[in-house]
Amino acid sequence: MTHQLIIGNRLYFSWSLAAWLMVERFGLSDQVKTTVLYPASEDGVAALMTDYAPARTLPTMITAGGAILSDSMAIAEELASLHPNAGLWPAAPLARGTARTLANEMHSSFRALRSDWPVNLHRSYAPIIPSPAVAAELDRLEEIWTHARRVTAQDTPWLCGDYSIADAIFAPMAVRLANYGFDTRPTTKAYVAAHLADPALRRWRAMGLAANQTSDVFEYGGAARPWPGPAPLAAAPVTDGTAENATCPYSGDPVTHLLRIDGRIFGFCNAFCRDKTVADPAAWPAFMALYQS
Repeated sequence: MTHQLIIGNRLYFSWSLAAWLMVERFGLSDQVKTTVLYPASEDGVAALMTDYAPARTLPTMITAGGAILSDSMAIAEELASLHPNAGLWPAAPLARGTARTLANEMHSSFRALRSDWPVNLHRSYAPIIPSPAVAAELDRLEEIWTHARRVTAQDTPWLCGDYSIADAIFAPMAVRLANYGFDTRPTTKAYVAAHLADPALRRWRAMGLAANQTSDVFEYGGAARPWPGPAPLAAAPVTDGTAENATCPYSGDPVTHLLRIDGRIFGFCNAFCRDKTVADPAAWPAFMALYQS
């Protein structure tokens, strides 16, 4: 069974991040082919979707059975139906119901935050004064996130126990709050930190940085500040040297591109494999297994 997931630029497209996490976080990557599109603006998405009609938005998933799903919650629910043992929703009724209502509130609400503070995994910005509408939505996030953790009595970093669709749906919002310096309230602070440290989200960002498809159209005009997530291990691409490994840790193909880390040189089968590793080495288990061997 192979599905196709069509996503937008990893640095900016928030709902694409949510859909990809639904695949990556629940062990479905080997059953999904991912295609990345790079529209020049939000208005340019539809023009790139002609091969996937009638879909006109990103993300879109085409299931192995041919269903075209052009809505994030439709993708979520269909993945949960097609892969009932993957654990996309919590098993316990209270936790599952809570996760469902939170995911759908994110999907239908928070329009001020989504409009005023675009997701950006390329850079973060100095804190700004939120509008009254954004401030009210920040209050709402703290309220519902605190409610979810309280009523489900969980001690995991996530809202309703183990990572679920609700957490994938809120991952872009966590990035927003970190981007603009409003991850300060107790529940919000811990929850945003969990997302920024999540290896899956870090891999998504590393791939976005490696692709390097930045666009002024999607950038915010504020003063930049350092990325608020965990600092990556220091690595750099190099052109000379002998790799410790003969084959790429991801594909198994012969190495052609090199990086240096801690004075050691490792090889990869192409520039993208190397550059995504340079961006955040510790986010990639296959590379870390090689590095620590």
